[in-house]
Amino acid sequence: MRLARSETEARHAKSKLPRSPRKKTIPRLRYDTSIVSNISVHTAGGTYVVRVEPDQLQNLSRHLRKTGLAKGKIFVVTTPEVWALWHKRFLASFPKGDDAPRVLFLPSGERYKRLASVEKLADELVQASARRDSLLVAFGGGVVGDLAGFLAAIYMRGIPCVQVPTTYLAQIDSSVGGKTGVNLRTGKNLIGSFHQPVTVLTDPTLLATLPERELRAGIIESIKAAVLGDAPFFTWLEKNADAMRRGDVASLTYAIRVSVRIKARIVSADERESGQRMLLNLGHTIGHAIEAATQYRVLRHGEAIAWGMIAAVRLAAARSALTQRDAERIERLIHRFGPLPRFSATAQHLLDLTDADKKNRSRTRNFILPVKIGKAIVVTNVTAEEMLVAIRSLLQTVREMGA
Repeated sequence: MRLARSETEARHAKSKLPRSPRKKTIPRLRYDTSIVSNISVHTAGGTYVVRVEPDQLQNLSRHLRKTGLAKGKIFVVTTPEVWALWHKRFLASFPKGDDAPRVLFLPSGERYKRLASVEKLADELVQASARRDSLLVAFGGGVVGDLAGFLAAIYMRGIPCVQVPTTYLAQIDSSVGGKTGVNLRTGKNLIGSFHQPVTVLTDPTLLATLPERELRAGIIESIKAAVLGDAPFFTWLEKNADAMRRGDVASLTYAIRVSVRIKARIVSADERESGQRMLLNLGHTIGHAIEAATQYRVLRHGEAIAWGMIAAVRLAAARSALTQRDAERIERLIHRFGPLPRFSATAQHLLDLTDADKKNRSRTRNFILPVKIGKAIVVTNVTAEEMLVAIRSLLQTVREMGA
């Protein structure tokens, strides 16, 4: 896949832009004609389409009927905040009364991504007579998608699930690939299963009400995707960072489509994270440790991953696996979507928390290292001392931000 290196290069096709509450007029972005709205994901657990298209929420019922699974009762797992913002558009295409979708609410926040919430929602499904032909729609951000997907995986040994992500991070990452789960007190996503959705319906106009900090934190995952497998896309992000920070729907739609294609390619090659899919965890080893050390209350997930990526970049540069120029470009682009919040932790505590990382196998510590922009590798010989050096360097940067 070749992407245009700037908005004026290569072949482009004009596209109709949706209206957004952010501003009255939105500048046009010319799309690379190879980036389509329907992206296929092929796995042993199922083949499905991720549809990335602005303004599709109000036609949701029609899209669900296309799956052939919207014949039984439809249940929606969402948060009160998301539902208050978007329920009119969500319900616009559905019949009213008893045939309307039944809504189940999950409180907002990572701290509710626990087994207790799954049990509560499962009880509500039973009380509402949900059966194996029922359809569960996850309508929200990453917490809702992960938890609702896990609920669908285990309720009556599995019911179909549709992902309708509402945050940038969920639209390009957690909604694609079938990884579902909840957190334990001792670590993130330690209980879960693979349960592929029957489809993913991504509407970039839903990002119009997303807080600026949430949007910027999500875009970090697009940077990660570009570092992993698409150097031209990284250059595109460098050139279009300001438009994305503004919430420009056209540029966000383009970036979402490219990011999803990168992830779909990796997931299709490795559904259960036994090889290539592990690369998607770039920045997550230390990032998850930072989240756990701060009780998931200080940083957004994308912000923690941003710090984790910076640590990984510095470790790679210290090994001479990554050039200093590439390391500086990656850090510079990450900080353009900042400012990254400060946090408090000790280097040893963060190192200890990485021992619970799911990527580790037996006594082997697996670590994802970028070796150039557009390529990363899994290494098994990163020492505890190397990680401590990278973590200390990171914490020094955090401290200097407050100076």
